[in-house]
Amino acid sequence: MRAHVVDPSAFAPPYDHALCAAVARAGADVELITSTFAYGPVPAVEGYTRRESFYSWTPRTDVHRVRTLAKLAQHVPDMLRYRACASKADVVHFQWLPVDALDAQLLPSSQPKLLTAHEILPRHPKPGQRWGRRRLYDRVNAVVTHTSHGRSRLVDELGVPAEKVELIPHGVFDYLTNQPDEQPLPADLAAVEGPVVLCFGVWRPYHGIDVLLEAWNGIENAELWVAGLPRMPTAELTANPPARTRFVPRFITDAELPAFFRRADLIVLPYRAIEASGVLYTALAFGKPILATDVGGFRDVGAIGAAHLVPPSDPDALRAALRELLQDDDLRERYAAGARAAAAGPYSWDVIGRQTLALYERLLA
Repeated sequence: MRAHVVDPSAFAPPYDHALCAAVARAGADVELITSTFAYGPVPAVEGYTRRESFYSWTPRTDVHRVRTLAKLAQHVPDMLRYRACASKADVVHFQWLPVDALDAQLLPSSQPKLLTAHEILPRHPKPGQRWGRRRLYDRVNAVVTHTSHGRSRLVDELGVPAEKVELIPHGVFDYLTNQPDEQPLPADLAAVEGPVVLCFGVWRPYHGIDVLLEAWNGIENAELWVAGLPRMPTAELTANPPARTRFVPRFITDAELPAFFRRADLIVLPYRAIEASGVLYTALAFGKPILATDVGGFRDVGAIGAAHLVPPSDPDALRAALRELLQDDDLRERYAAGARAAAAGPYSWDVIGRQTLALYERLLA
């Protein structure tokens, strides 16, 4: 079977790589159709092929708006060009299509198509976006969601037929745990003694970093590290932080990432809302104890004992959980064991690769 995995904006190269490699191991001939990733190196190809067919003249700049406008200018001709060659695949699996209403009209029509709903709806939909996303779900043969929460939203909130929705978990990013070019921590972080709590990933308002900083007041004998690329104003967060807090406000490359997770005694995910989180699947891969809010896909890992959950937007509950976990080594180890079991079981990419290939085969049949 020939399968195309299509991520025009290279929105999630680690996920694309892991999915393509897993489906290839399961027995398919897989090609990833994507664009150049602007923020750092991407995982090496493993058992599949990769073609960068989208947005070939996007400028290399840190100005996000300039990059976005350049991509929009190229999107329609690039989608039409891909549509012309999509017939080479038996199945086309789209990821993160950027212009819902338009893309619904640009999809290839000659073979089964499926879409992974990484985000069920845009977090702050503009006029017409909800209709456009629903239209996109109508135009594909199957919709993949990573969580039971996502499946409920698709069926109950948006009215997507239940038989069209496939629940396939997001796999752990285990490739990060075995990199030949792994880099050490920066010297100032490596010198830290005592427990470390790590809040990692892109900074966005719904990630609840402000709630975490409020909760950290009163936590003693541990350090909080907030590391990742800001995608929001940061002045209020960093102007007067609580004691024993360090900020690393930049993109952390794959080679740098393991040192942060290996050093951390606890991973905290204080999100206000989420469907699925790449940081969660990184923490599972490293077998780390996880403290998360009781929202979205975090509930699935909490239900199998792989994370400790607290209510969202509740700094008092978060502070109490931080204290409990930092003081109880056995409790942290119990959640770490749950994370390792999840990574080897339902969140294993080999399991997910077989589930995905089985879905492709059902669509063809």
